[in-house]
Amino acid sequence: MFEWPNGKRAAVSLTFDDARPSQVDRGVPILNARGARATFYLSPANIAQRGAQWKEAAAAGHEMGNHTLSHPCTGNFPWSRANALEDYTLERMERELMEASAIIRHTLGVTPQTFAYPCGQKFVGRGQGAQSYVPLVAKHFLAGRGFKDEAVQDPLAGDLAQVMGIDADDQSFGQLKVWIDRATQAGGWLVFAAHDVGDFSRQAMGADALDAVCRYCVDPANGIWIDTVAAIAAYIRRAR
Repeated sequence: MFEWPNGKRAAVSLTFDDARPSQVDRGVPILNARGARATFYLSPANIAQRGAQWKEAAAAGHEMGNHTLSHPCTGNFPWSRANALEDYTLERMERELMEASAIIRHTLGVTPQTFAYPCGQKFVGRGQGAQSYVPLVAKHFLAGRGFKDEAVQDPLAGDLAQVMGIDADDQSFGQLKVWIDRATQAGGWLVFAAHDVGDFSRQAMGADALDAVCRYCVDPANGIWIDTVAAIAAYIRRAR
């Protein structure tokens, strides 16, 4: 079994996508109060809505990650049809990845070290011309996080460019703890992926659930290392 630092039994990362205002309005204060650091995968266009708060979050030790310039997903989603991965090339994707990182660096003074695939989708093009852009993520980032995956990340067998991302939206603490228990039993790395924080109709991690996860994971008795994706991925890379 993988050896985590300081005798920990498993690792947990909390991640949030899109730079939604509720993340800094409600999420960051909860994280800070519990002494837990999280990773935020930023859509550059949304940073300006809470620019000062995002700078404060970065200064507090939270990770600012890359989530592409324009959040392309499959054109099967009507809202992404004009920005569909099926119409992308690897060259276009690489340009947009680098531009997103440059905007985050210029705006917040930090360079993204890790990446989250929008919609968890990892391809460009279609048919016989379809290609994976996982190699681009591996080239430019320490780790790449998926979405709506089905397993805890194995720190020895898993690919850091394709880290399992477990959907944490619209889940109670009891439901999320099932995943934490699985990670503890396997000695693995659990990466939760959420969007808004608070009371929303969909795509939100409840404030009470977030607080309960933080409270449980920072309790030394539970043997959990809770930290950013970059911090844990860097440890895994050194330990392999």
